Amino acid sequence: MKFDIALIPGDGIGPEVLDEGVKVLEKLQHTSDLSFNFQEFPQGADHYLDTGELIADESMDELGEFDAALMGAVGDPRVKPGVLERGILLKIRFSFDQYINLRPIRLRDSKYTPLKNKSPEDIDMVVVRENTEGLYANSGGFLRKGTCEEVAIQEMVNTYHGVSRVIRYAYEYAVESGRNLTLCDKCNVLGYAHDLWQRCFQDIGEDFLEVKKDHVLVDALTMKMVRNPEELDVVVTSNMFGDIITDLGAELQGGMGMAVSANINPEGLSMFEPVHGSAPDIAGKGIANPLAAVLAAAFMVEELGAEKEAAKIRAAVDRALEEQQLTADMEGELTTSELGDFICSILE
Repeated sequence: MKFDIALIPGDGIGPEVLDEGVKVLEKLQHTSDLSFNFQEFPQGADHYLDTGELIADESMDELGEFDAALMGAVGDPRVKPGVLERGILLKIRFSFDQYINLRPIRLRDSKYTPLKNKSPEDIDMVVVRENTEGLYANSGGFLRKGTCEEVAIQEMVNTYHGVSRVIRYAYEYAVESGRNLTLCDKCNVLGYAHDLWQRCFQDIGEDFLEVKKDHVLVDALTMKMVRNPEELDVVVTSNMFGDIITDLGAELQGGMGMAVSANINPEGLSMFEPVHGSAPDIAGKGIANPLAAVLAAAFMVEELGAEKEAAKIRAAVDRALEEQQLTADMEGELTTSELGDFICSILE
């Protein structure tokens, strides 16, 4: 199987960690029938500061020809917060209608969670986050901006089309994985938007009677994630709530250096990324943890239909954790590149 993969290294540690993800995929080519053709796209802070361009329409058209995309990270202190994120990351998500943000929260080794007496069997959930609506739709504006009477309005946009398709995807995912499904919302306060979520959840659930389902308010869910994570399987939720609870989940599974994300369009281009941010304070020092980028590559391989090869990558990551062949953030002594080399040696 041959795949064309777009690479968007981005900013800060993005290029460093993405290099290790690519290194692992290149090693995988020698131990499987997979073949990858990579093309790098320069979009990020340097490109923006040099050209004034975030991502051109021509680049977007070109991206659409690829089988999948791998992103490093975007964000740079030289650029106002939000410019790169909205102009590159969110533009790709919205333009390619990547309406599913799939975030696995899986503890791979007990010694790396801050929760006491919790094992990998206890922390193993998946969050299905709506990815193109809600508060991220950028609907709103200012009135009398810059005065003491300023009004800033940010509207939460929820459509039946957007809500129903993410809920249906979550039900289908629950069936395929043999898991239970939880709706996370704030319907006791957000009486319009989350009434729509409630009705869609119940109506679509009639097509999936075999799925055991429940409902938890978002504040209660954050407490459950800490006290009883073993009670959660698949969680479906809105864009903003999904953003917040998955970062909590990242800490439960061993920190942001282990967290991965898939921006999925089931019928089009999907993009995979680590979610730790660009970390400009450690960029270029060779100490960034590449495991999230490696796991993002495994996630991509799995979504492309190569489940066995994805499992091999994850098994190699588990070996690194077991033998503590890790970077300094996880109390190891390896550099970014050395950890990538170790994963490749396991694959070999």
